[in-house]
Amino acid sequence: MFDMEAIKNFSIDKSDWKKVKFGDVVFEPKESVKNPVAEGIEHVVGLEHITSEDIHLRRSAGIEESTTFTKKFSKGDVLFGRRRAYLKKAAKANFDGICSGDITVMRAKEELLLPELLPFLVNNDKFFDYAITHSAGGLSPRVKFKDLATFEFCIPSLEQQVELLSIFTNFEVYSESVLNQKLKLDILRKSLLQSLHNGLPGSQKVKIRDLMKFHYGSGLTEKDRIDGLYPVVSSAGVQGTHNEFLTEGPGVVVGRKGNVGQVTYIEESFWTIDTAYYIEIKDKYKNLPLEFFSYLLESANLRKYSIATAVPGLNRDDALLTNISLPGEGSVKDFILEIENVESCLIQIEVQKKNTQALKNNIANKVF
Repeated sequence: MFDMEAIKNFSIDKSDWKKVKFGDVVFEPKESVKNPVAEGIEHVVGLEHITSEDIHLRRSAGIEESTTFTKKFSKGDVLFGRRRAYLKKAAKANFDGICSGDITVMRAKEELLLPELLPFLVNNDKFFDYAITHSAGGLSPRVKFKDLATFEFCIPSLEQQVELLSIFTNFEVYSESVLNQKLKLDILRKSLLQSLHNGLPGSQKVKIRDLMKFHYGSGLTEKDRIDGLYPVVSSAGVQGTHNEFLTEGPGVVVGRKGNVGQVTYIEESFWTIDTAYYIEIKDKYKNLPLEFFSYLLESANLRKYSIATAVPGLNRDDALLTNISLPGEGSVKDFILEIENVESCLIQIEVQKKNTQALKNNIANKVF
């Protein structure tokens, strides 16, 4: 663990640094592959495989999948999403492969720039802002490497670059540990929901319609909304506010179209739009915490009832006829306590993640 206070107060003397253009220290290798299988290529990367604001390339498609991509990249290259640069996609490859034409391959000139430092140079606000400003096009703007090559910044000697790399590497080690903790907690949460679905002690099989009713939301376009105190909830969750509410809170909303089956729990009074249902608990079960019903619906995986149309939809009758396991009141309390402890840890992890990213961005902006 590194000294966070020292990082917050980080300062650097750049008086002996040399001003350069991006194209002076980085180049675009224009290599292509005619027969990827024959050349032993195993990985295919599209923009969808690069995560915004993540320097690591964590995903790819297999070469067995159909592709028209021919642009080659090598292990250690940075893959920069040149289409819609505002998405901030730039990741270091840890394998060889081929990629989309909407990705610019970048490689450091090793005599001037440490290759390991390149991902940090590219993943900073100043560089992305420059890329966005120099993008051209309407609905899908793109930026060319020749325009990125004119980006100016200051660079230290290779010896000083090693010191800088050490700082950024420490950040990444810490960030990865936070991410691993989050992944473990996500797995634990899914496991708890699966145990609820399978049946906790004292559970009995009932249909969703025995417990609750699904009510349609009411249309409310963005232009008709007036900012206010009440959340507007769609199938994707909270989507702004309004000065009136449709349902008194707390409440549970289930996605009907779009994000089919997604469950959103709302503490305050709210307005459900017509892409979602809001639920009403039957009197017999109002002694149970409302939060429990949101977990129960999430564990039921109502996505499986999505209607295969251009806009997926949840059929209310199918959802209401779904069998679920309703546990006894004691098991309900134990379950809520356990899953809320996990969610509390997830909230803390998310705060750590955001704070670390903010500090890393702050240093990157000072350095570059």
